[in-house]
Amino acid sequence: MGRVAGLAGAAAFVVAIVARLFGVFWFGGFQVGTLLQAAIAAMVLGCFSLLMALVGRAGAGSR
Repeated sequence: MGRVAGLAGAAAFVVAIVARLFGVFWFGGFQVGTLLQAAIAAMVLGCFSLLMALVGRAGAGSR
């Protein structure tokens, strides 16, 4: 789940940046700024998910 969220966030981030560079302010019915915030949220979700997986894996090995 973490990797998928991170990759989706990175893809949305690239789409938002490219759209903004071409002067597009609306993309798919959303403002590009909103799309950029959703991309950041997806990447943060991916980071936290991977962090939880790493901590769970390290905690299980130390017991």
